[in-house]
Amino acid sequence: MPKKAQFSISSSDSDSPRKNLGFSVSSEPGPSNSSTNVNNKFSVWSGLLISPFSIFDSEPQGCLKKGESCCSKKYNGIGIGWTSAVKRMMNSGSMRRIFGMDKTGIPNGSKSDIWLLGVCYKVVQDDDPTIEPTQSDGFSAFIDDFSSRILVTYRKGFAPIGDTKYTSDVNWGCMLRSSQMLVAQALLLHRLGRSWRKFFDKPLEQKYVEILHLFGDSEESAYSIHNLLQAGKTCGLSPGSWMGPYAMCRTWETLARSKREETGNADTSPAMAIYVVSGAEDGERGGAPVLCVEDIVMHCSGLSKGEVDWTPVLFLVPLVLGLDKINSRYLPLLAATFSFPQSLGILGGRPGASTYIVGVQDDKAFYLDPHEVQPVVDIRTDKLDVDTSSYHCNTVRHFPLDSIDPSLAIGFYCSDKSDFDDFCIRASELVDQSNGAPLFTITETRSSTTSNEYNDRLTSDTGVPELDSFDAVAPGESDGNRPEDEWQLL
Repeated sequence: MPKKAQFSISSSDSDSPRKNLGFSVSSEPGPSNSSTNVNNKFSVWSGLLISPFSIFDSEPQGCLKKGESCCSKKYNGIGIGWTSAVKRMMNSGSMRRIFGMDKTGIPNGSKSDIWLLGVCYKVVQDDDPTIEPTQSDGFSAFIDDFSSRILVTYRKGFAPIGDTKYTSDVNWGCMLRSSQMLVAQALLLHRLGRSWRKFFDKPLEQKYVEILHLFGDSEESAYSIHNLLQAGKTCGLSPGSWMGPYAMCRTWETLARSKREETGNADTSPAMAIYVVSGAEDGERGGAPVLCVEDIVMHCSGLSKGEVDWTPVLFLVPLVLGLDKINSRYLPLLAATFSFPQSLGILGGRPGASTYIVGVQDDKAFYLDPHEVQPVVDIRTDKLDVDTSSYHCNTVRHFPLDSIDPSLAIGFYCSDKSDFDDFCIRASELVDQSNGAPLFTITETRSSTTSNEYNDRLTSDTGVPELDSFDAVAPGESDGNRPEDEWQLL
């Protein structure tokens, strides 16, 4: 049996059969211990003695907020102040255990199903409901899946970004890193499939290494932090600055276009399009974003230059679901998106600390945390013996879904036309459940007045949409009424 990721259970479960598996669960943002196993044999008092000094670690608890510059905070804890220092000490793992703030096992000992990026894991076995959730086969499968997702964190020691002196993104790059994780998951689906798992005792797969190389920390890597910042200049991005989900989505759109132009519009094999779903007049009128099926079908044909009818698509849906706090009416809708087979999770987190949210259970959200500083790893496509452990996480973290920042972005990936049709049906059903406040709507054409029109046609007697009513655009041509920059190839 191939060897899986090494995890260790938290100290409160030290008598369980999984105590040597190296798995840990946490409920607060912080370092993810992605490359080393957690040693749970330390006593509570030894943890207490160590914790106060951990406030001077270089890893910050959050990212810069809007309006702050990188100079307003110092590395290594210097200049942060004792209030923040004490807060960091209280948020450390050892202190949380002492004061009962650390969650162990599944959140609140829940026996509910876990949804992870479109896959459901049952943590209660029907044949033996007495088995603890964390000892179930379903939970083990969840861990295998979670640990196979690509983790992208703060890095230090890379080549300076552009003409600046920045050789690290510590304290300001969490939104960039979170977005890289979401796009990396899209590429895993695109090239390796949803069932792919990372085996830690087997040789690395070429396609997997190629994906990691795309997110390396140099200008040579297509989707590096260097190239993202260069592409994001038109959106106001710059090293050391705060950025939001909407600007991040548009930056990916711009980067995809620039990379496509560099290759002379040559298609990759196979190509994957990126599409930012926005509202009327690019969101200027407010309201829920609108996904127009007519545009998508035509542009898929256009981007493939007529060779195929469909191009795999990564959808990014930036949203603002409240002012200072998310409106609670949207929480069930957000949680429901993780049941979509096309789910890529959520780009978001708590205010000032962006994360990549990958799953839900009850009212808790599981996430990958970019707020750990790690040295740069040189990932080359011709080297399959490189250590990639820092790109995977052995700590499952969760926080209350209602504490998520209202500014966020949802991701979806549709591999083919039938997958897209299924997505439209699910999204339309979600609109029906929204009580007039949907996350986004689906319309067949720009002139459609009913967001569920496409769903109605898909579920007609034939079950096939009447695509012959679309105004097709010949390959190589474009409709002047539809902005080309909404569609780019990755």
